[in-house]
Amino acid sequence: MAQWTSAVGAAQLARLLNSQQDRPSGPGTRRPPAYRALADGVRLLVLEGRVSVAARLPAERELALALSVSRTTVAAAYEALRTEGFLESRRGAGSWTAVPAGNPLPARGLEPLPPEALGSMIDLGCAALPAPEPWLTRAVQGALEELPPYAHTHGDYPAGLPALRSMLAERYTARGIPTMPEQIMVTTGAMGAMDAICHLFAGRGERIAVESPSYANILQLMREAGARLVPVAMADGLGGWDLDRWRQVLREAAPRLAYVVADFHNPTGALADEDQRRRLVEAARSAGTVLVVDETMSELHLEDGLEMPRPVCGFDTAGSTVITVGSASKAFWAGMRIGWVRAAPDVIRSLVAARAYADLGTPVLEQLAVNWLLSTGGWEQAVDLRRGQARENRDALVAAVRRELPSWEFSVPHGGLTLWVRTGGVSGSRLAEAGERVGVRVPSGPRFGVDGAFEGYVRLPFTVGGAVAEEAAVRLAAAARLVETGASGPTEAPRTFVA
Repeated sequence: MAQWTSAVGAAQLARLLNSQQDRPSGPGTRRPPAYRALADGVRLLVLEGRVSVAARLPAERELALALSVSRTTVAAAYEALRTEGFLESRRGAGSWTAVPAGNPLPARGLEPLPPEALGSMIDLGCAALPAPEPWLTRAVQGALEELPPYAHTHGDYPAGLPALRSMLAERYTARGIPTMPEQIMVTTGAMGAMDAICHLFAGRGERIAVESPSYANILQLMREAGARLVPVAMADGLGGWDLDRWRQVLREAAPRLAYVVADFHNPTGALADEDQRRRLVEAARSAGTVLVVDETMSELHLEDGLEMPRPVCGFDTAGSTVITVGSASKAFWAGMRIGWVRAAPDVIRSLVAARAYADLGTPVLEQLAVNWLLSTGGWEQAVDLRRGQARENRDALVAAVRRELPSWEFSVPHGGLTLWVRTGGVSGSRLAEAGERVGVRVPSGPRFGVDGAFEGYVRLPFTVGGAVAEEAAVRLAAAARLVETGASGPTEAPRTFVA
């Protein structure tokens, strides 16, 4: 019986491999043999999760034709992968990807680094900061005081606690967007909100238009749901959306859903202006596309005096085009798994009804903690503390990267938690692999794209500052040198670093 669980076609694999940039041919660089370069390319795709483990690879002849190389080259590459434990084969069943014994399975998203690895590895993979104390402790204490009446109930609130729904509705109303509690559903984080929306609106095979690049974990969630992703390129730098491209995609592809991050976009940091928001809502309404707007970064503006645009839902006067997703995870703490959806009441009713077959509801204690923060003024003070942390980290990381890696290019965003960096011709995938060897974990650009895009980029979050940011830049520079010189194999273990 074959041990592969999926398959990757020759054309698809060739497209992914061709997206990987060649190593620079500077002094001291030795270009590897063709079979070795092919084997390294497949190995990187597996390690990054862009080709899944136990995926059947094309036959040697098919891949050779797709890559315009000899069959001997492909055969030698496959043999090298088998020797290294990244490929298994069986006569009559073909060859499928694997990982060597003892290696962790590759992450499909951006999972946090295990705590036991934090002593020697600087984690730039997860865009999340530690909790803003003392506000987490105070919120939990306040929630415990409010818990007894709820403990006498069954504890299942599929739409969320009425008190929190009312509080969230009041906050939208205070922003100039009249909202009723019936327009709010509390979810288990923004990911829970997006999962519910995708299952309701976009069944298997449905098209979803997404920014290119976009948030890696949401892209993977949509792929797992069986959606067909339609990428729409962002404008250059911090320019936000390219409305001409959006109108064309919405008109020609007619996607059922579109997913966008208007406020300090993840990963680019772009902030869409009011005119862009208005025009995108109009284009989505004309195309019959439901526009899902992720607001998880909206409160993380880092510049004094920055005037934030109106929420995107404020341009949806009929209330039938825009669904808004919010969360406490970025503005407060990722461990506070509270998110929410704002939409028309009939959409909320449908989401709540569908939820009965998923998780039934969001934990009560966490909802009470967020409600305590919002009702006492603790939220504003905690978020203000969070902005100060992110601003200091951003400035330290920017200075360190500019000093250690002057050829890298980026625009400094006015908010959010991420820096989108062009790596001066160095492959982001190879840089991520080399970074693991020198003690810095960084996600490569293709994680944020569709079908191999953004190989020349990495995302750097504002999660470290001070001396740790400086050391992270030093290690990134060391990883870049490894890639540029074509060095491979084990390196000296990174030293334990304590800030």
